[in-house]
Amino acid sequence: MRYCYFISAPMKEFIEYFASKYGIWRITATDKGISGVKLVSEDFSQSDQNPSEITNQAVSELERYFRKVLRRFNVPIDIKEGTDFQHQIWKELSFIEYGTTVSYQKLANEIGNPNSVRAVGAANGANPIAIILPCHRVIGSDGSLTGYAYGVELKRNLLLHEEAISKSLFD
Repeated sequence: MRYCYFISAPMKEFIEYFASKYGIWRITATDKGISGVKLVSEDFSQSDQNPSEITNQAVSELERYFRKVLRRFNVPIDIKEGTDFQHQIWKELSFIEYGTTVSYQKLANEIGNPNSVRAVGAANGANPIAIILPCHRVIGSDGSLTGYAYGVELKRNLLLHEEAISKSLFD
């Protein structure tokens, strides 16, 4: 008996960095879409970058977002990691409108599982595509800015940027 093994070619990863007033964002993509947007603390050099049309589009959209010109991202997304549940939550994040917030409980209700608030929070915290999949727009049922992978201060600043919360709440 003969066996035939197929080894798929490794998918090429594209990388581009984007500097904002909040720090440097590392954007990764496959040839199909964005696979990650993460705030990084390390320095980078031009040789670290391997941009593509998709990463260029993401940078352009992020620049426009931070100038308050863009309210909805259109760059394609290609997330390979995560569980089915996480993918369900990440998809729900894409429906949260600019300048609005929803609670973890509301997200749990939206997916038809009101008892999954903690799991929703964990999935939200594992979101690999910050800002574009707006996990920063998810808050506590009492309006508190609970949790954010990059700190509650950045979450607050992003929500203030979008005018989703009032600065007077923090005065």
